[in-house]
Amino acid sequence: MRDQDPSTGHAARRLTTKEAAELLGVKPETVYAYVSRGQLSSRRVPGGRGSTFEVKEVEALARRNRRESSGSSPSGGELSVRTRITLIEADRYFFRGVDATELATHHSYEEVAEWLWTGRLHPGMVFTAPEAPVALARRAVDTLPEHTGPTDRLRVAAIAAAVADPLRFDLSEDAVLGTARTLIPTLVAALPPARRGHRDEGPLAHRLWARLTGVDPDEASLRVLDTALALLVDHDLAASTLAVRVAASARAHAYAAVSAGLGVLEGPLHGAASGLAHRLLHDVLDEGNAAPVIAEELRAGRRIPGLGHRLYPGEDPRARVLFGLLEEIPRAAPALAAARDIVATTARHTPLHANVDLALAVLTTSSGMPSTAGETIFAVARTAGWIAHALEEYGERPLRMRPSGHYVGPKPPQPLP
Repeated sequence: MRDQDPSTGHAARRLTTKEAAELLGVKPETVYAYVSRGQLSSRRVPGGRGSTFEVKEVEALARRNRRESSGSSPSGGELSVRTRITLIEADRYFFRGVDATELATHHSYEEVAEWLWTGRLHPGMVFTAPEAPVALARRAVDTLPEHTGPTDRLRVAAIAAAVADPLRFDLSEDAVLGTARTLIPTLVAALPPARRGHRDEGPLAHRLWARLTGVDPDEASLRVLDTALALLVDHDLAASTLAVRVAASARAHAYAAVSAGLGVLEGPLHGAASGLAHRLLHDVLDEGNAAPVIAEELRAGRRIPGLGHRLYPGEDPRARVLFGLLEEIPRAAPALAAARDIVATTARHTPLHANVDLALAVLTTSSGMPSTAGETIFAVARTAGWIAHALEEYGERPLRMRPSGHYVGPKPPQPLP
């Protein structure tokens, strides 16, 4: 198909969908995904069912994709990935353009997850899982030693759920969304219950609570947990999310992509950070004063957990929301006071704000949860965000997440050792 080229006066050829896909190195359906995201414009063929595309626009998109796959970015040498999921700026963050804290305080975790995946809200959404994958995941998790951490349990459960799903290699959007809606409740159901007699029903936060503590919940406590899940659902390209996108770029199925995220999450600088804040909070409560505890941490050369965030020069908005909700729970008062003491004591040396890890620590400490509970909450919550990023990456050119290594070793050829 040809249009008139205004610069030459001659007819300008337009690309068919197949030709555009070949130039971009993607499937034809991915070309239409670019159109739906506003990255390409198309024109219907008169009297036909296909679409055509401007050559220059397709070539420009191909160049952008190549720059991203080589790890270049306009701002310097760091890898830059275009995304429509989360924006962080000026001590605020947004999910698909909507203030994330507003979403989390007005909608459940499942509803926020659906918004992240589809850009649509589904009021009253509750994730449920079929019995077969849940039973298999539970059997797999039950074989692990008692001292096994929550992230390892979740990884084993994810692998077991994958084995039970013969359609896991279907990477179409509908199939991946179906996987997401069953995988997350399967992960929760596979965790050993903290109290007997609990029925697995209702919102996900209610089911997760019974895996974290034997304390009977009240509505205010369940609301804090549900809000925490919704606040933590995504946070742009954190280390675990980048690992998920790399896996998805290689076209790993959703279960494998989530497993990649869980592997990174186990590091003490990421998902496990709340456990360090939990133990610090316990020490302050036992001591009755933050000063000697903080002094000992600094003397040992350790960073004070639960304070500061590299993306928020000011207040972590997630912590602000959770602290506000925790104030409505009477039994959380001592832990809240200890957290404020930690912030005030440390501010004499370095003025840092509390981050979400300290807020999670107040929740876990005041609810009789173990130090690993924050890690579990983080992992379950972030699984939805990982799925959102995997879905986005499936729509991009395969294997684009391939930065080049900068070799600094001995100059070859070296003699055979």
